[in-house]
Amino acid sequence: MKYPTTPDGRYFVVAGRLWRTSNPDLAPDLRQQLVDELMTARRQVGAAKKAGDADAERAARAAVDAAKRALGERGPVWWTDGALDFNRRMVANTPYAQWYAGLG
Repeated sequence: MKYPTTPDGRYFVVAGRLWRTSNPDLAPDLRQQLVDELMTARRQVGAAKKAGDADAERAARAAVDAAKRALGERGPVWWTDGALDFNRRMVANTPYAQWYAGLG
């Protein structure tokens, strides 16, 4: 498993850090539209950096953030049970530590 997903499906782990997954309740068409917007914005970040255009890079990064928020990967959590958000935290410092250690 390249990037293990927590048992509750809220996060995946990269290099020991938790990253919030997209909202699984998004309609498939909407999810794909948002992913397409995210990938376009990421390409625009790269092009702006290559061109040395700080204003375009700032706008592209804002578009990345907007897409990630719409997907539920940033901003308010998409779950409704009141559980805390551990996005971007090291898994070893969260309630997922034992689960992760057990992956071997």
